[in-house]
Amino acid sequence: MFHLLNDTIPTTHPASPTPATEASHAAATTATGNTEDGVQENTIPSPMRREVRPVKPRHPYEVLRSLPPDATPAQQDSAIQAVFQPEVIERSTQPDTLHLPGHTPGKSFKEINLPQYYRESFFAKDSLFHPELNGGRYGVAGDPVPYTMRNDNVITGLLLGCFIVALFSLAHARGFLFRQAKNFFYVSKSGPKSVTETTSEIRLQFFLVGLTCLLFSILCFFFSREYIAETLILSSQHQLIAICFAIMVVYFLLKGLLYWSVNWIFFDRKKNEQWMKSQLFIFAMEGLALFPLVLLQVYFNLSMQSAMIYALIVIILVKILSFYKCYLIFFKGISVVLQIFLYFCALEIIPLLSLGGILALIGNYLKINY
Repeated sequence: MFHLLNDTIPTTHPASPTPATEASHAAATTATGNTEDGVQENTIPSPMRREVRPVKPRHPYEVLRSLPPDATPAQQDSAIQAVFQPEVIERSTQPDTLHLPGHTPGKSFKEINLPQYYRESFFAKDSLFHPELNGGRYGVAGDPVPYTMRNDNVITGLLLGCFIVALFSLAHARGFLFRQAKNFFYVSKSGPKSVTETTSEIRLQFFLVGLTCLLFSILCFFFSREYIAETLILSSQHQLIAICFAIMVVYFLLKGLLYWSVNWIFFDRKKNEQWMKSQLFIFAMEGLALFPLVLLQVYFNLSMQSAMIYALIVIILVKILSFYKCYLIFFKGISVVLQIFLYFCALEIIPLLSLGGILALIGNYLKINY
């Protein structure tokens, strides 16, 4: 029995290396390879070498953190573009065929197939049925906000600009106006004296005359809305004010031309010069007197009756001052009183009444007759 065990169980003591063992060891040594420094070097051929994994994608904050702290935005943008390359996304143009087993594929959203009772109503064949027409909205339309001068940006800007320019002009020419007012009422034995005026002072007076024309045109606009009509054939309220302003400018120009032609025939040059300067000063002061009235009318809803009384008082005072100055310059040494009344009525009262008639005629012509 012992003999049989010795025949079947191989011995396990170390044996000399066989040729196969030496060949495998040589292959392992060749695969690993030892250098002279004792460092093993990978000498596996390229087909047997392990594949290199792709580099882990970096985040934008990592790229920006690798830059110096003082990097400019352009440098940061260049670094991002160097690392991240945009890829063109090509989307599939094939229809979606995914659907539940046993069911037909879904329809496109572009395919609309409504039932018959949705596509055609009961009145579809009626000649009075027009679904393309708009049926309006439910509810009651609100009342539109009426036009007011205080909400008009053009008028507000115009009045504000005139006020600022007049304020600065009066601040620089205050002495001239006081001197002009003093000489207007003071009369020496030799007669009224004319005040020497500079170019800037003459421009100031012409500006105030233009302001007078503008204020009269705004008052005419209020008068036409109150007593003639609120709606006119004009497309804008500013057109009526512009028409009234043009009429007032023409009125003052024609009045000055009429005075100059009549006085040139009957009186000398010095008296004509004194009269034209006094008239220019009176017209300028008339505009300053009407400015508070227009502000009260525009922004504080002053009643039209009060505004008309205020305007009539200013006009009457202006005519009284003109009559007084006319008497001092032209008719002080003349004993005939009838001449001054004829002169004043022909050159002051009749043009004023003509102006009022022309403005009323234009207002009636522009209103809408229903």
